[in-house]
This record gives sequence, C-alpha cells and structure tokens, in this order.
Amino acid sequence: MDTLFLAHPTDDLAVDLTRTGIDPSALDALPWEDVFAAMRDLEAGSVANPDEGRQVGHYWLRAPDHAPTVELGEAIGSTRDAVMAFAEGVRSGATRTPDGSPFTDVLHVGIGGSALGPQLLVDALGTGPLRLSFVDNIDPDGIQRTLDALGDRLDTTLVVGVSKSGGTPETAHGITLVRRALEKRGLHAPGHMVAVTGEGSQLDVQAREEAWLARFAMWDWVGGRTSVTSAVGLLPGALAGLDVRGLLDGAGAMDAWTRAAAWRENPAAMLAGAWHVLGDGRGDRAMVVLPYNDRLLLFSRYLQQLVMESLGKERDLAGRVVHQGIAVYGNKGSTDQHSFVQQLRDGRNDFMAVLVAVLGDGAGPSAPVEDEANAGDFLQGFLLGTRRALSENDRPTITITVPRVDAAVLGGLIALFERAVGFYATLVGINAYHQPGVEAGKKAARHILDLQARVRAALTDVPQPIESLAESTGAEVVELWYVLKRLQHTGRARSERDGWRR
Repeated sequence: MDTLFLAHPTDDLAVDLTRTGIDPSALDALPWEDVFAAMRDLEAGSVANPDEGRQVGHYWLRAPDHAPTVELGEAIGSTRDAVMAFAEGVRSGATRTPDGSPFTDVLHVGIGGSALGPQLLVDALGTGPLRLSFVDNIDPDGIQRTLDALGDRLDTTLVVGVSKSGGTPETAHGITLVRRALEKRGLHAPGHMVAVTGEGSQLDVQAREEAWLARFAMWDWVGGRTSVTSAVGLLPGALAGLDVRGLLDGAGAMDAWTRAAAWRENPAAMLAGAWHVLGDGRGDRAMVVLPYNDRLLLFSRYLQQLVMESLGKERDLAGRVVHQGIAVYGNKGSTDQHSFVQQLRDGRNDFMAVLVAVLGDGAGPSAPVEDEANAGDFLQGFLLGTRRALSENDRPTITITVPRVDAAVLGGLIALFERAVGFYATLVGINAYHQPGVEAGKKAARHILDLQARVRAALTDVPQPIESLAESTGAEVVELWYVLKRLQHTGRARSERDGWRR
C-alpha cells in the first residue's frame, strides 16, 4: 500500500492521506521524537496542563492499569463498577422512584462536553427501554419544551446532573429548573436525582446532604471534552442499555495502536501531521468532517468542541501570541453533496475534508435499488465520488474507514481524534488541556448579569434617557440597549418617549 495509507492489521479501520497532496518527506521532517515523548510523559502522569497544574488522564479511564498510581487505577475501576451496578438497578427496576414506580426516562442535564459526548453515544448507538433526553443549555424555552415533551412521564424520570466544578451556571440553573418542575408535581426531587461531579464540589455537597440516589466522581484530570469514557458518558450510556464496555474496549484498543512511535504506523500521528502540513502549522485550513452514515450525524459537532476548544489558543507554552486553532464544521454525507460540497469543490480552497466511510449497512444487507446496487453501494459511490471530485480540483481530502458503527468502533474513533489533538498540540507548542477563552466568556457573562442588576436598581417610575442610565450604571450605551430590551420583553422595564422606566 501507499506510505500515506495505513490500515489496522486485523480490523477494517484505515486512515488514508493519499488524496491530500502531501509529500511524505514533509511528515518525516516533523519532530516526532519530541511528540511521542511528550505523550508518553502525559500518560505516565506528568503535569501536562501547566497553566492549571494538572495531570491529563482520560487515557487511564479505559486502561486503569496505566494510571500512575495503584490507588488511582482502583478508583477508576470502582467508579466504573458503581456506574454499571447503578444503571443495572435502574434498568431492572430494582431502583425505583420514591413512590415505587420503575423509571421510564432519563433527563441528562449538562453543557459542553458534559452533554455532547452522551448525546453522541445515544444518537449513534440507539436507546433501550429507558428514553433519554437532554437539557444542554440555559434557554428557558428549550428547557420547557423538553419538560413538556416528558409530560406525565416526568413522574418516572431520573435526572442526571453533570458538572465537574459543580458551579457551572448553565448546569446549576438547569438542575434548579428541573428540580422545581419535579416539586411542582408534588414529587420528592432527591429521590429522582443523580450527580456526576467533582468530590467536594457544591453539587456534590448538595447531593450528599439531600441524599440523592447516587453520586459519581469526576476528576480534575479529565476535561469535559475528553470525559465521554468517564462516568459522564458511561452512566447515560449504561442507562440507555448501550455496550459501554465495548466503548471502553474500542477506545483502549485505539489507544494501544496510537502509542506506536513512528508516524507511518500511527493513525493519530498521521492525522496530526496532515493537519500541521496542510495548515502550515498555523491552522490555515478549516476541517470539514463528513461522515457518510446517519448514526455519526453528531460526530462533527462532537469534534468541534474537542478540536476547537483544545487547539484554539492565543498563546503558546512559551507565552508568545500565536493565535492557533483549527475551525471544524460539517454535517453528513451524502446530504451535504446537496448543500455545501459545491463550495468545497469550486469555492475557496481553505479547508481539508475528512470523510468517514462505513463499510457495512448496519441493519444488514438491503435489497437492490438499481440493478444489483443497494442503498449502501450508492452511499459509498457518493463518498468516493466526492473524494475524487475534490481531489481533481486540488482540495485535500482525508478518508477514515471503519467497518461499522457500534460501541467499539465509536470508542475507537473518539480515541483516535483525542490522540491526534494531543499530538498536534505538541507540534505547535500549545496547551491543549485548558480553556482560558471559555473562562473569559463566563466572566463576561457575569459582568452582564451584574449590569442587569444595576440597571434594575437604577430604574424608577420616572423615565430616564438611555444615556443617563448608561452614565449612572457605568455601561456602554449599545450594550445597555441589549439589557434594557431584554428587561422590556420580560416585563421588567418599559420604554416610553422620554426614556426608560420600571
């Protein structure tokens, strides 16, 4: 096979860079010895997140024996066992609502990685008897729509609140609103609730003091975007009846393959190297992810957070301003051949396409739809046709092939990109495991909430011009306009010809 094509020796999983236009010598020139050494140090327990002084251990989650201490490995294993036992109790009916009814639904409350991973698992692998729904935003209309959809089944709904810090505002307030909905129906809320959080967090303390049904640990060495193989993903997966052990095994098998210390033998190194070469080491190309399989619809959305939150950094590890990052977008094939593939082929040449091919048909062989070709044959035709059409116009295309979409394969895909992100971060010299931009956004949101409080206090029965309110509250006029219009539309302020009043 070509140097730029790597297939697993026993599984039908392959990474293909042959349509990228990359010269293998460009990959040879990258500092792989340093890259692989940094990853070995990370897995051995070094402080891989220097800005926060933390280890990075999501790889230990599927291989506790790789954890740097026996105690940590045992904690990982015991948490996993506790998750599985609790989920089995709920599914079997041994664990019930306070009034003795079996649970019928699970409502998962989280945001970012605390929701994206579980959503991907459930959407890709299907659900069992327990139906899962999600509150993944603080939009009151969205939360109410979810509660309305549950209707009377809220009485038999298990609520899983997920927040590592326990203080993430969107999740904390989402849990509060769901809890109020339970109480409004006369239900004993703690008997419906489970927490996945850091030990000693605000959420953990609340769950312990109120005797929630269960509490499961999140560790500070697992970031939200790499938490799907922790209790964050395992609990909803197990409650849904998914093969979570297969997920862990698949991720662990990919971890083992991507420890190979040569880029030609390491699919994650091939991906990271391609990103680096194609983007000139600066992220000059976006990544368009197109899985040709409906079960992987959310995969591109999942990768948006994993890649962009990890690699989108203002400064490198030496403190220099570098503005690194790779933009990620996508949907699925062949749907996107009727939406944005037109631009990919004929528009701006500022991207690299990542096509994900699934060899099997999932439900089994389907009947022919034209001559001897079935629907899956047509899907492959569209994928390979897109690959060829893009290549003919010098648009770089990476193709990843998997045999099917099951728990093990999905775990492997997740682990493949996790490792590629880690390799790429070392290549460009950034910290992939912190998120200062996210924290800045949270602080800015708090500033607006504080401003809203000042505005409410400043409003009187006498109308005031917006300029006067801006001066008295220390606000910028246009920003103040947004706050006032919000208050107006929720009945807490009035706009009159002479200005604003309460």
